[in-house]
Amino acid sequence: MAAFTSLTDLVNHGFDTVIDVRSPAEFALDHLPGAINLPALTNAQRAEVGTIYKQVSPFDARKIGAALVARNVADHLTGPLADMPGGWRPLVYCWRGGQRSGSFASILSQIGWRAEVIAGGYMTYRRLVHGLLYTAPLPHRLLLLDGNTGTAKTSILQCLKDRGVQVLDLEGMAGHRGSLLGATPAGQPSQKGFESHLATQIAALDPDQITVVEAESSKIGQINMPEQLWAKMTTAPRLVMNAPLTARADFLTRAYQDVTSDPSELKKRLEPLRNLRSHAVVDHWNNLLDQGDMTALATALMRDHYDPAYIRSRRIDSRAVLGEISVETLDETGQNQAADAILAQLMKL
Repeated sequence: MAAFTSLTDLVNHGFDTVIDVRSPAEFALDHLPGAINLPALTNAQRAEVGTIYKQVSPFDARKIGAALVARNVADHLTGPLADMPGGWRPLVYCWRGGQRSGSFASILSQIGWRAEVIAGGYMTYRRLVHGLLYTAPLPHRLLLLDGNTGTAKTSILQCLKDRGVQVLDLEGMAGHRGSLLGATPAGQPSQKGFESHLATQIAALDPDQITVVEAESSKIGQINMPEQLWAKMTTAPRLVMNAPLTARADFLTRAYQDVTSDPSELKKRLEPLRNLRSHAVVDHWNNLLDQGDMTALATALMRDHYDPAYIRSRRIDSRAVLGEISVETLDETGQNQAADAILAQLMKL
C-alpha cells in the first residue's frame, strides 16, 4: 500500500503509470490527473454486481465480481499493457483502495511488476483536494489580470507562462471563456474534475512567487470557484489591460470563430439579453449576424453589453489597482508587448 498524506506527495508519486481501475463512468466524473482508465468492471458489470450484492448476497456478488475482474484484467494484459517492460512500476487505485484495485494490483505483482495500491483509493485523493481548496487558507500570492472583454487576457497568460511566470488559467481548466458566449465545443468538466486539475496545479506552485490569475467572477459557466481560492482572489491586487475597441473586436472575431460559425445557436445565446438590453439592441445584433459582419457584431456586443457591465463591476470592486497595461493591437505582437510590460511590473513587486 502506498500511503500519501499531502497532495504534493501524491502528485509527485514517482511511479511510471497511474491506473484508475474504476468504471468508465466513475473515471469520467473525476480522476487523478494523468491516470489511465483500465476498468476492473465496466459500467454495466459494476451495476450488475451491485444489484446481486443487495438482492442476492454479498458472497455471490464477490464471486461473480472476481470472475469479471479476472477476465477484464486478462484483456488489459493482452491489450494496453502488452508491451510494458519488466521494471514497470504502476500505481493502482479504485474508489476506496479495496477489492478492485487490490485484485488488479495482485495480478500485476504476480507477473513481476512492482505494483502498489493507493491506500484509501480515490477517496484519499479527494480528501486531499478538498482540504487544499476548501479548508486551509492558501499561502500563495496572487495578482489578478483584469480588463474589459476582448483584451486577450487568457492568451496573455500563456505568454507570461512562456516567460517563466507562474499562472493559473482558470478558464482553460473550466472549459469556458467566462462570458455569455463563453461555452466551448468540448463542454465543461464536472465540478470535481475542475477541482482536481486546479488543486494539482496549485500544489505545484511556489508560494513565494507571485501567481498571475485572470480576474473572474465566483462562477465560470457552471463551475464554482472553491472557497479558499475565491477568498484569495477577492483581496488580490490587479493589473488592468487596456486596448482600443477596434483591436478588441478583431481579437474576439478570431477567438470566437467556433461560436460565430453557427448563427442560429448564437442567436439563441443572445435571446436572454432582450430583457436586459432591450429588443431593439438584440435585433440590431441579429441583423449584424445575418449580414455576416462578425467584427461589427463583436464591436456592438462590447459597446452595448460587456463594457457597461464591466464598468459597473469596477465601481464596486475594492481591490487595489497596481497599474494599467495599454497596447494598440492584440495580435501576437500586441500580446507579447503586454506580457513584457506585465513582467516588468512583476519584477518591481
